[in-house]
Amino acid sequence: MPLPRYKQVNTEITPYYHCISRCVRQSYLCGKDHKTGVNYEHRRKWIKERLHALSEAFAIDLCAYAIMHNHVHTVLHIAKGRAEGWSMDEVLLRWRMFYKCPPVVQRYLKSGKEQLSESELIDVKALTSTYRNRLTSISWFMKLLNEYVARRANKEDECKGYFWERRFRSQAILDDKALASVMAYVDLNPIRAKIATTLEGSSYTTIQYRLNAAKANKKPKFLMSFNTKSSSNQAQIPFTLNDYIALLKHSMNTKTVGSKPNDKRSFGLLKKLGINEKSWRTVTSNFETLFTGPAGTADAMTEFAVACGRSCRPNVRNAEKYLS
Repeated sequence: MPLPRYKQVNTEITPYYHCISRCVRQSYLCGKDHKTGVNYEHRRKWIKERLHALSEAFAIDLCAYAIMHNHVHTVLHIAKGRAEGWSMDEVLLRWRMFYKCPPVVQRYLKSGKEQLSESELIDVKALTSTYRNRLTSISWFMKLLNEYVARRANKEDECKGYFWERRFRSQAILDDKALASVMAYVDLNPIRAKIATTLEGSSYTTIQYRLNAAKANKKPKFLMSFNTKSSSNQAQIPFTLNDYIALLKHSMNTKTVGSKPNDKRSFGLLKKLGINEKSWRTVTSNFETLFTGPAGTADAMTEFAVACGRSCRPNVRNAEKYLS
């Protein structure tokens, strides 16, 4: 029986989570269905634009995503502190981007608190608290993504019923080793599936987005930043973009286990993470198989299990073998 969501998410232990949504139908979520000849490639753009809109409104950052033929991967970072710093107006305006707010909220946003009674203002403050919590919730983030895609796809297909296999699957990412591994697993997904041969050609992935932005000397607007030398109040992915790209290219090009990285950057990041070459290749090729629940070192798994009131540590032996 699946664990309740509150036992899968604990921002006191980690803000990083890997989420997967799979299509239930035989027809593709995106791409071309070779049986019918129908091309669903345009749906990738729906998903990408929705992800970007959600990341802009929510206090949830996009670390990585890959929009595949029949499933979507996202690696998310919950920025709870950012949401706590938002004003009441900012929270309400962000929530109104996706839902029509109650009349009392609409009157508040239109005319200000001076036009509300004391009891109405209390109601608005209570709703603001609720919306603030939702804007840091992975469940609400994924709900607004998956419902939107399902409704548009059902309308296009002229049918009703389930579009997604289930709600969505999420796993906590407990440390830097697991974070680098799952991001690489997601970004290299099109290459492993043989629908792309280069990082630049991996359409609808964050790595393609980041590379295109770098070529234009811009920052990818909707993605979480990598670690930089410049000071920033915003949370950052705890390694540099150049090191990460070098490691991805090495992972993609190396055909034999045990070969030495031909770039000092890729070797340096592996050394910093404390992962050997063989373990890295195994984990980044089989992440979902090796870790069906929380991913990280065995000690991190233990800490997370205790904090969430869980009685077991699934796949802890794989953690000891590959990440500890």
